[in-house]
Amino acid sequence: MTDEERDSVEKGRVSRRAFLKGGAAATGALSASLIPDVAEAQLPDATEPDARRSIVEMRVNGVRYRQEVPNSTTLLQFLREDLKLTGSKMGCDRAQCGACTVIVNGRNVYSCTTLAVEATGGEVLTIEGLATGDTLHPIQQAFVEHSGYQCGFCTSGQIMSSKALLDKMPNPTEDQVRTALAGNLCRCSAYKKILESVMAASRLARA
Repeated sequence: MTDEERDSVEKGRVSRRAFLKGGAAATGALSASLIPDVAEAQLPDATEPDARRSIVEMRVNGVRYRQEVPNSTTLLQFLREDLKLTGSKMGCDRAQCGACTVIVNGRNVYSCTTLAVEATGGEVLTIEGLATGDTLHPIQQAFVEHSGYQCGFCTSGQIMSSKALLDKMPNPTEDQVRTALAGNLCRCSAYKKILESVMAASRLARA
């Protein structure tokens, strides 16, 4: 091919390099039209406090705790993950099984659906706060003596609900115990032994 023919061909077509350069320029122009000016974007102010976090302050088993947590933190998460009190168990995470039961201001609650911020300023009692040194609480002792557990996963919740009941009603009937523990499920179906344990604990507490 002569130089003249080569010049003619080059003039009649777009080179690969020119095509790529033109495409990049067009893409850049389109992107610039779609992306808002960074200077006008509403960026979070790092100096402002995070509105999604709060300070929680409560007494747990007689010990005062004060800590900042995300507002979505449940009381169960705060107890297990922040305070390392793992006696309260995560079962259903839907307020249906009772394995996570603790006592807040004298009332048994599902800690899996109670926010930590809701317990701020309160008195929280967990299974770890029942025994005195090596001496078991009467309810714990009764559960041991009457085999009120099998796998033990639900036991802490069963005991805490029993504690809340016996604090208010030291001498309950069997039907009253059944009603009080209706929100605590046992996957092993040890309900007869649980009932015997609570009735025995009632007698121990009054002895």
